Amino acid sequence: MHWMIRSLLLVASLSGMAPAAAQATNELILGVSEGTSGGLDHARVIAKYGGLAEAIGRAAKRKVQVVFVREFASLDEGIRSGRFDLIMARPSDYPARAMRDHGYQFVASAKPDGQCLIITAKDSPLQTLEQARGARWVLPEQVSYMSKFCTAELRDRGIHVTTEKVQFVREQGAVPFYLDNRFADVGGIASYSGPAKSLEKTGHRILHKSGIQPYFPMVAGKRVTAEQVRAVQAELNTLPQTETGRDVLKSVGIHAFDTGSGEQMRSLLDWIER
Repeated sequence: MHWMIRSLLLVASLSGMAPAAAQATNELILGVSEGTSGGLDHARVIAKYGGLAEAIGRAAKRKVQVVFVREFASLDEGIRSGRFDLIMARPSDYPARAMRDHGYQFVASAKPDGQCLIITAKDSPLQTLEQARGARWVLPEQVSYMSKFCTAELRDRGIHVTTEKVQFVREQGAVPFYLDNRFADVGGIASYSGPAKSLEKTGHRILHKSGIQPYFPMVAGKRVTAEQVRAVQAELNTLPQTETGRDVLKSVGIHAFDTGSGEQMRSLLDWIER
């Protein structure tokens, strides 16, 4: 049965008419965005999130169709138009804007939470964040969520990026490269990024960990009722308790869902934009 559902999802996701057709048949559309970090195609995303779609569908008593959203412009359009009934996306500012500006409801965020990590080279003389004031910084590109995240964290710690010597790079993978080649002294990366997961191997040191913020949130649009949201939340909370549920979480690449971080999501943009 699972392979049949996934096959149907794959066919639907590859059709340009899939979202409209699904809404016409009263299905729910789950738009999934993995940001710029993934190299997955539609088929792999459908396989990766198919189990989650089934779990959501059981709880909401509706069939759920997965649609892979590769470009941020498409994600933004889908939010504004209401084309997506459910959205699970990183970076987190897109679901946060969906809640603030377009009437989406919070469903859950993923565990572990997101953090900005301030790192330096293994042999760097820097030992504290305070010592990094006035150093040469390297951060992800200015428009990126993580750059805004790190900037807000540093602001709260009394370090203002606008007055520091900062280079912005397109990919977070370039941050360790800049440190290794002495183009910068200190840099910021996401705790869930590839470079962060490779710190033990690369030898870079963490100078500072930010406070936590919601990671990979899921929000629901106006076609999803408050009762369905509560049912989906209950289903997501049970996933770690069964082998099947743990397989779903493993496939998605997270530890669990957190249905209690709604207030953090509602305050996320205020914190970043303060």
